[in-house]
Amino acid sequence: MKMPSVAFHTLGCKVNHYETESIWQLFQQAGYEKTEYDQISDVYVINTCTVTNTGDKKSRQVIRRAIRKNPDAVVCVTGCYAQTSPAEVMAIPGVDIVVGTQDRHKLLPYIEEFQEKREPINAVGNIMKARVYEELDVPSFTDRTRASLKIQEGCNNFCTFCIIPWARGLMRSRKPEDVLQQATQLVEAGYKEIVLTGIHTGGYGEDMKDYSLANLLADLEKINGLKRIRISSIEASQITDAVIDVIDLSEKVVRHLHVPLQSGSNTVLKRMRRKYTTDFYKERVDRLKKALPGLAVTSDVIVGFPGETDEEFQETFDFIREIGFSELHVFPYSKRTGTPAARMDDQVEDEVKNERVHKLIELSNQQAKEYASIFEGEVLEMIPEEQDQANPDYLIGYTDNYMKVKVPLHKGFIGEIVQVKIDQAGYPYNTGSFIKVVKEPEFV
Repeated sequence: MKMPSVAFHTLGCKVNHYETESIWQLFQQAGYEKTEYDQISDVYVINTCTVTNTGDKKSRQVIRRAIRKNPDAVVCVTGCYAQTSPAEVMAIPGVDIVVGTQDRHKLLPYIEEFQEKREPINAVGNIMKARVYEELDVPSFTDRTRASLKIQEGCNNFCTFCIIPWARGLMRSRKPEDVLQQATQLVEAGYKEIVLTGIHTGGYGEDMKDYSLANLLADLEKINGLKRIRISSIEASQITDAVIDVIDLSEKVVRHLHVPLQSGSNTVLKRMRRKYTTDFYKERVDRLKKALPGLAVTSDVIVGFPGETDEEFQETFDFIREIGFSELHVFPYSKRTGTPAARMDDQVEDEVKNERVHKLIELSNQQAKEYASIFEGEVLEMIPEEQDQANPDYLIGYTDNYMKVKVPLHKGFIGEIVQVKIDQAGYPYNTGSFIKVVKEPEFV
């Protein structure tokens, strides 16, 4: 008997990619084989994104592609767009099952039910009522070098530009014992680096009584064989003194933190409903740089938020220059239907937005090169991840402080921790030479 097949397509963020992996585990256990998305498959699962209006549009295009490919397939739509607009998704002819950002473990029973009754199923519930973290285990990943570990779900911030609380619900932390158990499992599966991830990762523990992100980091530190802990993103307001203390003492937390800024102007931050001022942000980053000398700080910035004046943009530009980031992700503000910012007056012209975006990208490239140049001639540790497409004799990977390095190395070194000397600093790539493999101490 032929095994049933399933194909996946994931849009959006790293959390979505993590969750697609966890849904695949369920299908695998049920005897499915995985096929490519552009091939004929019995079941298609589309994990959607809704962070921008374009996310919605792309999600609809991908859904229609599956329906055209195999009109007889069971088409399942999950993720953020499914959560916020289930009726819109159900209205696409050929969509059979819609599940939001909860209850994904019920997908297989829903497929059986659909195959029996041939009635479309809308299983999207009210996400605002969800109070418990939904366990979705991922024992291993297709990417062999670093593992994501999801530690929380949802967000309580309600920034004026953001739809995510409506797509993901309120803050829910994963039980510490479940996080630690999965971390141990990942290390046993051969992963040396774990990336803590979530919708609002740094908020972990805010909904718990006596346990916080600082406690979790301290407990992860004790796991034998785990070499690197990377926090995917942390808000300035979540960098508590306790978190700084743990990072200061840690042997495993890497010298790279992503601290979203969004704007370097206090008046814009207020309109965005962000929970910090530029002074507070700078004070926290300065303290982190003391705790982790050589720290790479990356960030997100939104340009052209409603009402952003030339003066406010200049404040952002100057503030970014003052902090000295190692890389920036710059986004022109885009209206997200259903958010307060989309209804604000004084929307900024596209032309002005684009001009400002270019200025910041130029500044970001300059800062990235300046940061990398500090390490020219230094020896750093990196984990090679893949072969260089242009030159297969080279491997590409990230150092602990998130510099991308090309090194002439055999592909057998992928996933190992190696020491490399940075011969030529640059951006987006640095080139280095191999020094040695970092060997584990033998446990006696």
